[in-house]
Amino acid sequence: MDIRKTAIECHKTAASKGFWDKPRNFGEMLMLITSELGEALEAHRKGKNANIKAFETDMEGWDEDDTDNYKRKFKSEFEHCIKDSIGDELADATIRLFDTAYGNDIDLEWHIKQKMKYNKTREHMHGKAY
Repeated sequence: MDIRKTAIECHKTAASKGFWDKPRNFGEMLMLITSELGEALEAHRKGKNANIKAFETDMEGWDEDDTDNYKRKFKSEFEHCIKDSIGDELADATIRLFDTAYGNDIDLEWHIKQKMKYNKTREHMHGKAY
C-alpha cells in the first residue's frame, strides 16, 4: 500500500461526500478519529470480528462492471459480514486519520518513515512500564 496515494484517495472520497465543503476544525477531526477507536474497542469487547471468508465467498463471480447490481450486492454483503467489526472500525479510524493529514497538508508517509527510524534509536519500551 502506498500511504501517500491512499491518503489522497481517502481525502478525495471525503471531499466528494461533502466533508470538506467548509473549513474543518482540526480538534473536531481528531476527536472523530478517537471516536472510531472507541467503536473499535466496543467491537473488540463484543468479539465482533469480520467474516472475511464469507464475504469473499459471497462476492465471488460478481462483476464490478455491472455497477448497480454489484454495488447493491457489495453493500449488502459488507453490512452482513464486515460492518461494525473491529477491522471495520480500525479502517474508519485510519481513513479519517489519512483524510485529516492530507487535508491539512501533512505528508503522513514521510512522518511515519521518520518516526520509525527514530523509534529504532529508543530504549526498550521507550523507558516506560507500558
